[in-house]
Amino acid sequence: MKASLLRSARNRIPPCSPPWWAKTRHLQTILGHLLDSPKFSEKGEVVTIPLESPAENIHSTYFRGEIPKVVYLFHGLGGSAEATYMQRTAVVARKLGYHVFVNNHRGCGLGAGLASEPYHSGRAEDLSKVIEFGRARFPDFEHIAIGFSLSANALLLLAAGVRADVLPDIAIAVNGPVHLDKASVKLSQGLNLIYNLRFMRQLKNYIKINRPSEVSRLENTFDLRTFDEVYTAPLGGFKNRRDYYETCSANKYLSKIKIPTVIITAQDDPFVSADDYLGAILPEHVILQVEEHGGHMGYLSQDAKDHRWLDEALYQYLEAIKSE
Repeated sequence: MKASLLRSARNRIPPCSPPWWAKTRHLQTILGHLLDSPKFSEKGEVVTIPLESPAENIHSTYFRGEIPKVVYLFHGLGGSAEATYMQRTAVVARKLGYHVFVNNHRGCGLGAGLASEPYHSGRAEDLSKVIEFGRARFPDFEHIAIGFSLSANALLLLAAGVRADVLPDIAIAVNGPVHLDKASVKLSQGLNLIYNLRFMRQLKNYIKINRPSEVSRLENTFDLRTFDEVYTAPLGGFKNRRDYYETCSANKYLSKIKIPTVIITAQDDPFVSADDYLGAILPEHVILQVEEHGGHMGYLSQDAKDHRWLDEALYQYLEAIKSE
């Protein structure tokens, strides 16, 4: 039933039709990040959600809703709960009356300076802990998780029951890099170096705040692949970068997804290959939406309010879930 509602919503969503000033993948990606974006102005309740290690927590802000359904938002690499796409999606969910948890990964946002282990693309267990917290608080509610970029990959792992077993009822994954090795190689090529440099600046700042003793090991680290070899893998409990990428890439688990799931991505994403989704065998309850245009979480459309196609698409999906 849920999958059919989501599929009906998918059929109502028009394609992302880029304006003339955002026709290319890089303009979509960069302008999608730079354009003015509404901030979520509600005041919420700050909550601390414990993880497996006593020293680790997720810092989240909870907003009370009017319907018995909860939305959990999880940000991408280098982001936080303050990221523009997180704020805009919170606005969308609250308009529909959902309870909302806007989450920071360990060491990010409200939790800055409090992480001993890194967050990464495989942290399905962290997402699961947040959902477990929400289920304990609202045991009779429906629980919907939305993951962006890095968190989309982690959410798809969770939806397949990989690395954790407390799942949401519905998942929505946006531009997830489900083949981590391929995505990291693409980030080191051509104009994608723009994104690589930005990620590295954000990650080095993250380490200065959370693990200052590790700063020295990153002196000659200028790209994400090297960063994952010298920092993410050893501190995340992996043998090396290859082990991390192979263990945490969701592409090989897409056929095992257990819950109704929407996957949104774009053919012109600069570093996430749509072929990783188009070539996958997906269960009937997985709705794949591959847009021709959109870049990496840009989705600027001439036909959408404020040009924000993604906001309107997420509204359609959440409205369909609300109607059940």
